[in-house]
Amino acid sequence: MNNECKEIFCIAQEECAEVSQAISKIFRFGCDSEHNGRTNKQRLEEEVGDLLAMIDIMVEKCLVSDSAINEARYQKRNKLKVWSSIQGI
Repeated sequence: MNNECKEIFCIAQEECAEVSQAISKIFRFGCDSEHNGRTNKQRLEEEVGDLLAMIDIMVEKCLVSDSAINEARYQKRNKLKVWSSIQGI
């Protein structure tokens, strides 16, 4: 694995952790709680956007397959229809 791939994976990993942290803040303090002028929901939106950018880069660099990601997304939604109480999936 070359240095560019390592950097892409490292940044993507960091973004995953930041999404997780933003969700944790929502659980602890609520969506509308503010810190430094931004709500927890806004922070989550920013972090999800950062993660999606890294996913786009992984696809563009052929580190992951867009079709495989879409198939996994489809399969996950089907599992959630069966195993979760989320409405309207």
